[in-house]
Amino acid sequence: MAVVGPNNRGIVIPTAIRRSLSPQPSIIQESVTILNSTSPNSSMSPPPHTITSLGQSSNNIDSISTSSSNNNLNNSPPIHPHHFNSHHPASHHHHHHFHNHPHHPILAPSPLFALPTLNFTASQVATVCETLEESGDIERLARFLWSLPVAHPNIGELDRSEAVLRARAIVAYHTGHFRELYAILERHKFTKTSHGKLQAMWLEAHYHEAEKLRGRPLGPVDKYRVRKKFPLPRTIWDGEQKTHCFKERTRSLLREWYLQDPYPNPTKKRELASATGLTPTQVGNWFKNRRQRDRAAAQKNR
Repeated sequence: MAVVGPNNRGIVIPTAIRRSLSPQPSIIQESVTILNSTSPNSSMSPPPHTITSLGQSSNNIDSISTSSSNNNLNNSPPIHPHHFNSHHPASHHHHHHFHNHPHHPILAPSPLFALPTLNFTASQVATVCETLEESGDIERLARFLWSLPVAHPNIGELDRSEAVLRARAIVAYHTGHFRELYAILERHKFTKTSHGKLQAMWLEAHYHEAEKLRGRPLGPVDKYRVRKKFPLPRTIWDGEQKTHCFKERTRSLLREWYLQDPYPNPTKKRELASATGLTPTQVGNWFKNRRQRDRAAAQKNR
C-alpha cells in the first residue's frame, strides 16, 4: 500500500519504508531563523506549536497515526534514491559542494502528518531555498520543500520562482528522482546564472542512468553518446555550441584565478563557480587537473 503525504505533491512513498525521525528542530523554525538572519529588519516568530516527536506536537495537532503504522515506522530502513516512485513527475523539488553522483540517501519527512507552517510569502520561500542551497545541506532543503502546504496561497508564484524550481531540481537529483528532475528542467526556462549547475545535473543524471543500465562505468566515448542522445534542453542552454569542454571565456577566467591562487579554498571555489556558471566540483576538478599538468611539464623540462 502506498501513501501520499499531504505535502509530498505527487511523490509516492511506500508505507513499508516510512521511518520515524528522531526529535530535531522544526524546519519551520529553522526557516524563520534564516529569514531573520537575511532580513534583520523584519523579524518573524516561530509557529506556536512545534513537532516534538513523530506525529505529535506540543498541542497535539496530529492524531492520525495508527499503532500498526507506528510499528512499521520504528523499524523501517532509511529511504534511498531507488525507493522513490519515478512515475509521478511532481512539480516540487539541488550543494554539499554538489556531488556528481547522488549516492547519499536523504530521509523523506514522514507522510503521516503535516508540519505546522507559517504563511511564508513566495519571496521568503525563495530566500530560504537559496540559503539552504548555498549551505549545501540538501536534507534540510528537502525537508523545507516537503513542509510547504500543497494549497500554498502563492502556489502560482512559487511555480514560477527560479530559486524554488532550482531547489526542487537539486533535491530531485540528489534523491535519484531523475524523471522529476528532467520534467522541471524541460518545462521551465531558467536564466544563464543557473545554466551551469542545471546542465551538470542533467548530464550527470543521464550518465548515472546509463551506467546503471550498462552495469559499468562510462568511458569518454560512452559519455559522448549519452550527450548526443540526450541534448541539453533549450530551457537551460543559451544556444552556444556546448561540448564537454568549457567555453573559452570560462577557461580564461579559471586561468586568471589559477595564476592568483592554484589552491582555492571552498569559499573561493563557490565564488568562482557562481562567476562561471559551473559547480564547485567542476571548478575543483579543473584546478586539480591544471596543477597536475603544470607538475608534469615542470618534470619534463628538468
